[in-house]
Amino acid sequence: MKQYPADFRERLLRALGAGLARVEATRTFGVPERTIRRWQQRRRETGTAAPKRRVGRERRIGPGQEAALRAQVVAHPDATLAEHCVRWEQEQGRRLSTATMSRALARLRLPLKKSR
Repeated sequence: MKQYPADFRERLLRALGAGLARVEATRTFGVPERTIRRWQQRRRETGTAAPKRRVGRERRIGPGQEAALRAQVVAHPDATLAEHCVRWEQEQGRRLSTATMSRALARLRLPLKKSR
């Protein structure tokens, strides 16, 4: 489910501060009353109603390992995804799927160019 943007939250809370009833804000903005109460509480406690950063799973090739991946691709430009995965496991000790390797190469804008 997508989060409401920070500017939308602030507009709604400003309207409440200007005297709009919470029930009316629910109808006007289409946001559940419980959500409005939670945003008000969050603003009281932290000073902002902005959404928290969503956390997901940790990347298998993190920012600290991107240089190693770049070096591997430069050293072995004709390797297939499967070969890169095998080499990564040998050098870094972490097994990767070809899909993970493909996403990492795309994220770093590294082409998988073959001359064979």
